[in-house]
Amino acid sequence: MSTPTTLFDKVWRAHEIHRSESGQSLLWIDRHFVHEGSFHAFNKLGERQLPVARPDLTFGIADHYVPTLSRDLESVADPKVRSMIEQLSDNTQRHGVTLFGLDDPRQGIVHVMGPEQGLTQPGLVMVCGDSHTATHGAFGSIAFGIGASEVAHVLATQTLWQTKPKVMRITVEGKLAPGTTAKDIALTWIARLGADGARGYAIEYAGEAIRSLSMEARLTLCNLSIEGGGRCGMIAPDQTTLDYLRDKPWSPKGEAFEQACAYWSTLHSDPEARFDLEVTLHADEIAPTVTWGVSPEEALPIDQAVPEPEQISDPAKARQARESLAYMGLTAGQKLTDIVIDRVFIGSCTNARIEDLRAAASVLAGHKSRVPGMVSPGSTLVKIQAEAEGLDRIFIEAGLEWRHSGCSMCVGMNGDLVASGERCASTTNRNFKGRQGPGARTHLMSPAMVAAAAIRGQLTDIRTLSSQADTTGAH
Repeated sequence: MSTPTTLFDKVWRAHEIHRSESGQSLLWIDRHFVHEGSFHAFNKLGERQLPVARPDLTFGIADHYVPTLSRDLESVADPKVRSMIEQLSDNTQRHGVTLFGLDDPRQGIVHVMGPEQGLTQPGLVMVCGDSHTATHGAFGSIAFGIGASEVAHVLATQTLWQTKPKVMRITVEGKLAPGTTAKDIALTWIARLGADGARGYAIEYAGEAIRSLSMEARLTLCNLSIEGGGRCGMIAPDQTTLDYLRDKPWSPKGEAFEQACAYWSTLHSDPEARFDLEVTLHADEIAPTVTWGVSPEEALPIDQAVPEPEQISDPAKARQARESLAYMGLTAGQKLTDIVIDRVFIGSCTNARIEDLRAAASVLAGHKSRVPGMVSPGSTLVKIQAEAEGLDRIFIEAGLEWRHSGCSMCVGMNGDLVASGERCASTTNRNFKGRQGPGARTHLMSPAMVAAAAIRGQLTDIRTLSSQADTTGAH
């Protein structure tokens, strides 16, 4: 009898080439995504006159620095930014690597475009020089971010030395209530366990609420694994996964697809598999959630109030709460729904897929935003689909800017910034100090919650929006 095995262990073992005396594993890498920041690694190859070992398994994506106002590189005012985009093009061309560049109709944020193209598949080990690579684990792959020297190692060898993490399972039982999303699941478990709660662990998500999520919602959940300290996040592939992948450009075709599905269906944790840590949440405990501080763990259900530091028993956490409130310009005990915002942003690798845009547009339809804002689709294909469905018109008529795809205001590397002191309701993944611009104040929430905040000009409980909108005349 074989030992019951977790999903993570099954994929890890299938990719372990060698284990050193120190216990580190040399892993085979199935997919390596590189973007503008990878020039350091390509420079290291150049210094040693090395080729890219497997250009067919390496994919270049322009996303972090790309302009969203146009697709014209000449519109990029900062010469350093323009140079980084140009270097990615030069490096991928020199090494025979496929590039999804500015002028490619498939271009998008790497963690949106990879699944969309079928490059992301169950049972793979995938890496990228970006912490939110965990997103791709929604398909039952091991996917994680790596540093510049590791990027160079993968480019040169298609392998990577890694220390095997422990494995935890987060089970969400029951069914989510209307208005509650994958974003709320993530913010809830991170708030409960803390930003370091999953440090040293690979996370598997399980339970009825997880199985009920769409593929796009699963991507959102796994995307945020890193914000709770996790090394990666995974969900076992099921019929939802197989249906999503069936006709994707890079998916296997015909009989090869059926054979792949047979293998993919074996990728699940065995019933008796042991985890190093088990965490269980109940769906009825999860409500629409927003962040109030400067870490994703500083989050609460929207119907609650900002914490009062003097009521926090842990001195370090009380001090952190005071600092967060000072930076965010909030008052202890203030109701979250009383927080007035200055702008909104809908986008990022967390929440810029077509389902996300549909959710936001369904709330905004027929309303005007009380604040300025920007919508940046997760990929050019998402943009085209949204426009075919008329979602762009809803956003524009509400008073928001409709942009091209890119990381945009999530990280502000391309000039899309929140002004100092301004407060932004955002669908992104990080609310760190200065994340969206120096002095910017970020509140994380789901796309529908951002749309609700836009309509009222303040943080709003999506579940009570219609009655609130009626009483405030916000139509």
